[in-house]
Amino acid sequence: MCRLFCITSDQPLSPMTAVKALDVMREGHDGSGVGLFLTDLAGPFEELKGAPILSGIFTNDGWMRLDHFMMNIGFIAKYRSSIKVSKSPPPGVPRRDIYLIRAYEYPEDWEGLSESEIRHRLMLIRLQLRQMGEEKEDMIVYSFWPDVIVLKEIGDPMTVAEYLQLDRKDLHARTILAQGRQNTNYAINLYACHPFFIQGVATMTNGENTAFVPIKEFLMSRGFPGYIGYNSDSEVFTHILHYALNQLGLGIDAYKHIITPLQDQDLADHPNGPFLKQLKHSCRRLIIDGPNCVIGCLPDKTCFMVQDRKKLRPGVVGGRPGRYAFSSEICGLDAAIPDRDKSKDFQPMHLDTAIVAPDRLEVKVCSQMDSLDLTL
Repeated sequence: MCRLFCITSDQPLSPMTAVKALDVMREGHDGSGVGLFLTDLAGPFEELKGAPILSGIFTNDGWMRLDHFMMNIGFIAKYRSSIKVSKSPPPGVPRRDIYLIRAYEYPEDWEGLSESEIRHRLMLIRLQLRQMGEEKEDMIVYSFWPDVIVLKEIGDPMTVAEYLQLDRKDLHARTILAQGRQNTNYAINLYACHPFFIQGVATMTNGENTAFVPIKEFLMSRGFPGYIGYNSDSEVFTHILHYALNQLGLGIDAYKHIITPLQDQDLADHPNGPFLKQLKHSCRRLIIDGPNCVIGCLPDKTCFMVQDRKKLRPGVVGGRPGRYAFSSEICGLDAAIPDRDKSKDFQPMHLDTAIVAPDRLEVKVCSQMDSLDLTL
């Protein structure tokens, strides 16, 4: 099993807060990799809120190719936070030339474009850079999006974090997702490392999804260019959520109705029964087969946790107004927010979606038996 940790806070936090929570859960991951998703950024990136930020790993040749490509399409670098490392990495961590985080100005000819068109173009650029990197193995591009930084690397999470010196002001953020990886593949592909990200939506999963193939095939048949990759069976959770929000126009309270729909007898008595029955039928190929615990973040910085029916992967949420965390184990929660009221810790059951809104005032729990908000 992997181990997951998400923290959302009014005050900016170091990524080390999340990495230390993973470290106390180290018996649940094998130290084969770590992934970090940072948003609601602080420091210099907070002043560049609308600027797209590119994050990834590059060779020196790849770095030069990136510069030429971005200049040719009109993107000018506004701020960079390069992580240059020694030529002798710690055991288990690959040797890299540079970890690059760079914010850009939009091209002049993008002025006047709609938000949806900008979102679409940013995604296409990320996909093009990823393809370029895969062709020559000189770039690994995780994200190209405003107010988002994604970092992933092979190795023990604490070792990697210390090696990359992640406790630095320009990497502080108010929302952080972190995964300590349990390698279930013979070869480690960093694109298979959680959290996964697409157009402001990020998720990470502890578990396995044996329904991966039909889900992948359904998503790829939608004609949306971002539904590609799938180096991990868990990446579909991110894309299903994106599909629900952006293609179906639904909210987070409907997510579980897609991945784990209610039984027909329950739908008969549900206030939204006819709609949910149609949703279940039309999205039947997106139904998951767990066990899975999914933690994620929406574009508006709402964080959530859901479980499948098997409820065989642990998960708990707790905290206090201004700071909440979602964790695979209570000890991770204890490490990050020791001063909370522990009697209010909540472990979602198979019908629940545990949600912390951007105001970070409370944990809200919605059940699949509740009426849906279909006014979005």
